[in-house]
Amino acid sequence: MEDTRGPRLLTRVRHVLRAKHYSRRTEDAYAAWIRRFILFHDKRHPRDMGAPEVASFLSHLAVQHGVSASTQNQAKAAMQFLYREVLELPLPWLDEVVRAKRPLTLPVVLTRDEVVRLISALDGVPRVVATLLYGSGMRLLECLQLRIKDLDLSGNQLLIRRGKGGRDRAGVLPVVVRETLERHMARVRLQHDADLRDGGGYVELPHATARKYPSAAREWAWQWVFPATRQYDDPETGQRRRHHLHETVVQRAVRNAVKRANLTKHATSHTLRHSFATHLLEDGHDIRTVQELLGHKDVRTTMIYTHVLGRGPAGVRSPADRIALPAYEAPPPHKPAPTPPITQTNAPPEEHANGDRATEPDRCDNPTADPAEDKGRSAFWKKRV
Repeated sequence: MEDTRGPRLLTRVRHVLRAKHYSRRTEDAYAAWIRRFILFHDKRHPRDMGAPEVASFLSHLAVQHGVSASTQNQAKAAMQFLYREVLELPLPWLDEVVRAKRPLTLPVVLTRDEVVRLISALDGVPRVVATLLYGSGMRLLECLQLRIKDLDLSGNQLLIRRGKGGRDRAGVLPVVVRETLERHMARVRLQHDADLRDGGGYVELPHATARKYPSAAREWAWQWVFPATRQYDDPETGQRRRHHLHETVVQRAVRNAVKRANLTKHATSHTLRHSFATHLLEDGHDIRTVQELLGHKDVRTTMIYTHVLGRGPAGVRSPADRIALPAYEAPPPHKPAPTPPITQTNAPPEEHANGDRATEPDRCDNPTADPAEDKGRSAFWKKRV
């Protein structure tokens, strides 16, 4: 009997996301949220649910799991996509679901000396990646997805393809890393030649590029600048491919380097991007230029870096810096007086190694002793002797 049922719901969700050219990460995130939403309501079909179920799910995330406002808004965006784009249901009620308000948080920014200490604590490929992150302001995934053809070493420029929001932009290639990058690419070229001899050497191509240019997947220009150390077999094409380096490799290396450099700030690989923008503004560059280099869609996103410049919020000088305060030295820490030893007056006499007992202690050893008590103690010693 022929199965006339359509594809499963999550499969339909992925098909619609790919048809609308959403990124792979957005596809995975939306599918995960929709699955959690269905499991939260005991596997009921979303077509049979509405605003109360969506609101209770979002409230459960915030109250029980304590997720951030951005995470809660991402879950709501997944619900909107499910009902509007996949199920094609009218949603006048979804706008009434409260959108979490994201608090304003200032980014962590390293000083120039701290950047030097951090990068100096790295070695190998993570050091090259970290230098590019700080020197160009790229996001970590944008850097790891660079291809050979995207680098212009002679012009000190690089092209960032399909960054956040699917937008392309040009970036700065630091001169200080050019020679190191050339040596790194020479090693990558030798690795690619070895993969070709073994029947591999393929990389994943974007969209329909593989159909337009069948041989492009093995060409040197399309290879990753930072390839992974291992290959894999693509289940759809059967090609022996090599993916780009995974983000966790660099993230783990930066986390260890922060400890070795003795940095007290909570620095990550993304902190280098924040430091890039802040240091450009400190050098007097126009905020519109910084916006283009960072790939921000709205200049208000770039304005956040004006609050973390080295002169305090909004560049205001504190009035305490304009007055002459006398020097203040903290008092030395208080040392408690030592506790006097307790003399056990009624303890039995000690016996020496030769068998003789200790003599009666002199009265001057305890000048505060009561005379009557001292007289009784003398009688005690006479009886013992």
